[in-house]
Amino acid sequence: MIGPGREHGAAPGIHGVEELDARADALRALACSPVPFLVAGAYALFEYTGVYRDTKDLDLFLRARDLDAAFRALEDAGFRTELTDPVWIGKAWRGPWFVDLIFSSGNGVAVVDDAWFENARSGRVMDVPVLLAPAEEMIWSKSFVLERERYDGADVNHLLHACGRALDWKRMLARFDRYWEVLLSHLMLFRFAYPGSTDVVPEWLMEELLRRARAARAHPEAPGSICRGNLISRVQYQHDLDRGLGDGRRWDEADRSIREAEDGGGELELPAGGRG
Repeated sequence: MIGPGREHGAAPGIHGVEELDARADALRALACSPVPFLVAGAYALFEYTGVYRDTKDLDLFLRARDLDAAFRALEDAGFRTELTDPVWIGKAWRGPWFVDLIFSSGNGVAVVDDAWFENARSGRVMDVPVLLAPAEEMIWSKSFVLERERYDGADVNHLLHACGRALDWKRMLARFDRYWEVLLSHLMLFRFAYPGSTDVVPEWLMEELLRRARAARAHPEAPGSICRGNLISRVQYQHDLDRGLGDGRRWDEADRSIREAEDGGGELELPAGGRG
């Protein structure tokens, strides 16, 4: 399949030549550099599912430690770079057009690590040979994007429907880890959306998730005085925090920091960008 853009007959006027050329130039600049990166977003979604969606940018995923090298490669190609949010994203601009350089999910949970690359799929986008982000990691990352203005649940369902029989379900369950309830919620919506394809999801997985749900009724895994809604939407649960519930994202970040420290991990200093 061919990803969204001029090269597969998008209607004239949706994207100008300069905008698509900026995306292609960014791909070529990184492909010619030693920076490992993955194509995700609308382009990868089309490759996996055939679902076409017009997109305002190009989503490239990479490890945080490679961000500085990616900035340099894109600056050498005439882009202006910036670290937009140190939790998850940088951008490379050429005029009004931009490429997203993503190294985590917006809530800091779905961090891009070596396993993204070890399980990537080969593809070709804008006539550039690339690696596509694995379907499992795309599902993991998209499952936390539940904003009022952007809801990725349909993308999750389409990926499950198109790729479910080939997914590494054990790896995906491990990815969700203590956020297993988010996975369960999406799988239930998938069953509703595609009642004829429920066998795509392994029976052992549904039994395990439902077992956890029953156990959590007696022994909750998170304090009852917090709201974790801001892990799936940045703004839609602010009302609850204003009314006195504890900040679930801050609690989660603190708890993750303790776990990472116990595992010997440390914070990585990120480049500011802005040299181009």
